[in-house]
Amino acid sequence: MTEEHDISRVTEIINDSRIGMLTTINESGALVSRPLAVQEVREDGDLLFLTSLETSQVAHVKADPRVNVSFGRKTEWVSVAGTAEVVTDRAQIREQWSQAAEAWFPDGPETPEACLLRVDSDSAEYWTSPGGTAATVLQ
Repeated sequence: MTEEHDISRVTEIINDSRIGMLTTINESGALVSRPLAVQEVREDGDLLFLTSLETSQVAHVKADPRVNVSFGRKTEWVSVAGTAEVVTDRAQIREQWSQAAEAWFPDGPETPEACLLRVDSDSAEYWTSPGGTAATVLQ
């Protein structure tokens, strides 16, 4: 398989999964995971998530930006490692806004607590089963 094919497969798995488990490092140095819906998977491998400035994931990222996000669907799984950044730019938030976000932010994209987490992907791996095929995509 080509690197282009592998990147395409990773993007496809993430887009089909929609919900990833974002893992951060808390104040005690422990790993903490929680589900988050991905807003966008960019061509360069970066991931965008809509969240609130008042969440533990934002506090953790501000203290230690190293993260991992995992996704899965039926017989395929993806793990993306990288560094996260909190984005509060209203134009970018509006660009990523969706109707589903209204459930969390009824006041819309201008909600002061609304922000994006942008994960700059350092590496990505995916696995398929049966056969357990594994591929490292970005490194």
